Amino acid sequence: MDVLGIYGSPRKGGNTDTMLDAFLEGAVAGGARPIRVYVRRLRMQGCIGCGGCEATGECVVEDAMTDVYPLLEATPRIVVASPIYFYGVTGQLKLLIDRSQACYMRRELEKREERPSRRSARKGFLLSAGATRGKRLFDCAALTLHYFFDALDMDYAGELCFRQIEHKGDIQNHPAALDECRQAGRNFVDTG
Repeated sequence: MDVLGIYGSPRKGGNTDTMLDAFLEGAVAGGARPIRVYVRRLRMQGCIGCGGCEATGECVVEDAMTDVYPLLEATPRIVVASPIYFYGVTGQLKLLIDRSQACYMRRELEKREERPSRRSARKGFLLSAGATRGKRLFDCAALTLHYFFDALDMDYAGELCFRQIEHKGDIQNHPAALDECRQAGRNFVDTG
């Protein structure tokens, strides 16, 4: 089974990168093949709201997302990692998520053609870390990812989110956090 890991942080080697690396280690131990997309490396623009995808399910904008769309459509397991910026995902990741409107429109066209959903075989997972202790620190990110996975015809399978992780490397000092990520990765591919 392929697992697509989407690294949403602009900071190379930061806390959520480390969390996703551990998650994918667990997935590999469970027999998965990891595919990695680093959003910080993608040269892309946001959705321009042109409606071009409404007729075809294809985005009319040609940039780095052209190579990402097939991965979003075909991979049965997707895990997204993002630090919290102002109680949401990073701007770079949000560009990718907004561009998934084309995937949503493709799904809508498939429904009209009465093609079967693949949702039962596809799952998504969120990894996140934030600096504060805010009670609702991860609410916006989780809601955004719920709808992102829905656009991809996937179920939201879960999340691991850690508070008070601010400086680069802080996740290493959190008791058992990376072990939890590894176990979650293994469980993610063990589920049917």
